[in-house]
Amino acid sequence: MKINHSDNRIFDSKLNVILNLSKDEIKEMSHFDIRQLTDQCNKERKKNVSHFDELSVTQDVILSLSKDEMKEMSNFDIRQLTDQYDKGEKRRISHLDELSATSINHFNKYLLILISLFLLASNYIQAQNVWFPKELNIQPFTANFLEPKAGFLFNTSDNKIRLDIGTSQDILHIINDKEIISFGADLFTFTRLRSEKDFHFPVETIDYLFGLNASYKKSFCMNEAGFRFRFSHISAHLVDGQFDKGTNQWRDNRLPQVYSREFIELFPFIRLYDLRFYLGLTYIFHSSPKEIKKGIFQVGGDYFVTALKTQWFIPFVAYDFKLSGKEKYVGNNFINFGVKFGEFNKKGFSIYYSYISGKSVHGEYFDLNENYSSIGFNLDL
Repeated sequence: MKINHSDNRIFDSKLNVILNLSKDEIKEMSHFDIRQLTDQCNKERKKNVSHFDELSVTQDVILSLSKDEMKEMSNFDIRQLTDQYDKGEKRRISHLDELSATSINHFNKYLLILISLFLLASNYIQAQNVWFPKELNIQPFTANFLEPKAGFLFNTSDNKIRLDIGTSQDILHIINDKEIISFGADLFTFTRLRSEKDFHFPVETIDYLFGLNASYKKSFCMNEAGFRFRFSHISAHLVDGQFDKGTNQWRDNRLPQVYSREFIELFPFIRLYDLRFYLGLTYIFHSSPKEIKKGIFQVGGDYFVTALKTQWFIPFVAYDFKLSGKEKYVGNNFINFGVKFGEFNKKGFSIYYSYISGKSVHGEYFDLNENYSSIGFNLDL
């Protein structure tokens, strides 16, 4: 007898046939016919019932058998029926274990998320928000070139003057006990002028920088640690002071060129009492010219000698070493030392000596080597 598996109605009809058979009719059927009918029925049945339903039916069949019916069954039939029950029981236990493990994993994930949200919420509730604070979260790194400055540097060997006009403003401080998170903006210009008679100061080149920053600082035992992150754009331009109207040519035979770069930088630091160390990691993701190296690597520090502090000023010394370049990396050295009027970690006024060697700090001359000393005056805005 050949049976087709088409849908649930066929399965139901087969099941009804089996249930309606009398004992005499079952006895007249061969073992092969009974096994074929029950096997095909079970296969169809497995598509529509779960492991638990299947196990329950098998268990009900065993429990409903009378002693006489058990005696009439062959050992093979009894073993087949009990094996089927054992397999169903194992699948049920395995499925329960799987469900239990999955439930525990989900519970642990949700518990971890809830704990994290609770901790964040607790920190947020306890934090104090200060909009447009008076001081920066992280004071500028003294010898690093790309820092907010407002002042002049007069070269000691020629008539060049650098005019810096820039500021960094923290927009928001999130203060939580000894931790401060800040968000702010940067706006810098670095200009090179030439001193001439009759108080003329022609502007030769100017560099613009603007961008956003974020920083984190944690205080512990009169020390500090943290980092500053920046996302910035910088561009450079030759100005009319570099153009010789008498010869109708650009001075030094250098024509204006497109120079710009967009970059991100990360400066982790640690301050141990009066001494601060930092690393600088910069990635340039777009530049003109394209040959500029993508990475800039820095290391440096500054030391404000509080032991020699007076009522008016505090001495300091700072150094920065930077690797950058076009076709190959070149080292750049920046050394500053002088005195600062005011607190070392707040706004003030500085008089200092500066020494720079390496590639030019101005974008229009980025491929030129320079080596010079300056006397600087800087106002921390």
